[in-house]
Amino acid sequence: MQNSQSIWTIVDEKSPAFLELSDRVWETPEINYEEFRSSREHRRLLEAEGFRIELNVAGIPTAVMGEAGEGGPVIAILGEYDALPGLSQEAGVAEKRPLVNGGHGHGCGHNLLGAGSMLAAAAVKDYLAANGLKGRVRYYGCPAEEGGSSKGFMVRAGVFNDVDIAISWHPAAFSGVNNPISLACSEMNFHFSGRASHAAATPHLGRSALDAVELMNVGINFLREHMPTSARIHYAITDTGGSAPNVVQANATVRYLVRARTLPELLSLVARVKRVAEGAAWMTETTMRQEIISGDANLIGNEPLEKCMHAQLERLGPVVFDETDKATARTFQATFTPDDIASSYARFDLKPGKDKPLCDLIVPLYAGDGSMVGSTDVGSVSWLVPTVQMRGATYAIGTPGHSWQLVAQGKLPAAHKGMAHAAKIMAGTAIELICNPALIEAAKADHKDRLDGNPFVNPIPDEVMPPIRPVPDTPDAAQ
Repeated sequence: MQNSQSIWTIVDEKSPAFLELSDRVWETPEINYEEFRSSREHRRLLEAEGFRIELNVAGIPTAVMGEAGEGGPVIAILGEYDALPGLSQEAGVAEKRPLVNGGHGHGCGHNLLGAGSMLAAAAVKDYLAANGLKGRVRYYGCPAEEGGSSKGFMVRAGVFNDVDIAISWHPAAFSGVNNPISLACSEMNFHFSGRASHAAATPHLGRSALDAVELMNVGINFLREHMPTSARIHYAITDTGGSAPNVVQANATVRYLVRARTLPELLSLVARVKRVAEGAAWMTETTMRQEIISGDANLIGNEPLEKCMHAQLERLGPVVFDETDKATARTFQATFTPDDIASSYARFDLKPGKDKPLCDLIVPLYAGDGSMVGSTDVGSVSWLVPTVQMRGATYAIGTPGHSWQLVAQGKLPAAHKGMAHAAKIMAGTAIELICNPALIEAAKADHKDRLDGNPFVNPIPDEVMPPIRPVPDTPDAAQ
């Protein structure tokens, strides 16, 4: 812990370039596997910082890795930079005002996530060099977290096999160590094929793929009553087969996202969903083809790492926001519902505060029951490597996830302060681990105990490949 102040000072000194990186990524939002400009910006700063760089990591053109240091343990700091579709929004404005109608936006704060993680890695690099310490720090620039599961493909390719510890963070309304609970998930398409026919003259000759989709959806609705309470099933009809009601539709597709608390629960539930789809095909005399797109494992916690990171948070204290930050946050809170704000507190089992626009505390360790969680591809990494994450306060309390309000706050001074604060915690945690090999061994022992001999089953089968986009033939977008 005696190293913390020195590493925090390095973070402060290096912050400006990384805050600019975050803003540049915010300004060019790109979705799954299309993050060519964002990846290029991360690569350029890694080069400027003197990292040894690997491009096309795991065969993914928008994945990049930078390494620094020699010998010793390998500490990975994970970053992301993908945006979300349909969330284009003007910065700093507390009203819905798209920059581009239908355009993309950083509705999950990944512009901050990637830049903050790389800032932490750069600070660790400088600290190791200045103090002559053995150890390697790696920044992994990971694309396509939003339903693309790139880290699952990277795990499958073995890029984390020699990593000792993985560290990450995520922008949030509150600061604290992430309670390591998430839902394993699998995203898949169900393609139904039948026989087209005239819906009035010869309906008996048709076999409706659209009927099969609707019957599958009905079957899944009944299945929801008979699955674990923590599980979730979502769907979207992506192809109705056509728009003419006088045609028996020969083809239709429905996409399902299945979530469960553990990998075994997920695999069992996915098998049941598939049987419902098969039943719908039997009932309609159509054929069904299942296509897995992506998948994430649930998070595996690590008590030694979580206690180490929490100690850093307690020593540094919460983000220091000024009155201007708070006033701006209040303008955004005026666009939220009371339920938005109440849910923000409930997620961490905190008592709602009066006139509290921004976080002014450190959330207690393991706060919240994990009932308000989603999925993350960090989960797949955590099955292979002892992993710890934190939440960093970067936006107004009550901000809905994946919203225009979150996009609008992505370049505010409050977001910048929260990002630098998270970088200090991650960097301090990394140095504490490098300087204390016994802590790394304790983390590995804890990890082994939690797995208890259970093998990792990647929710992404070996035959499934990421939907790689061609590298654009333009100088500003290519690597």
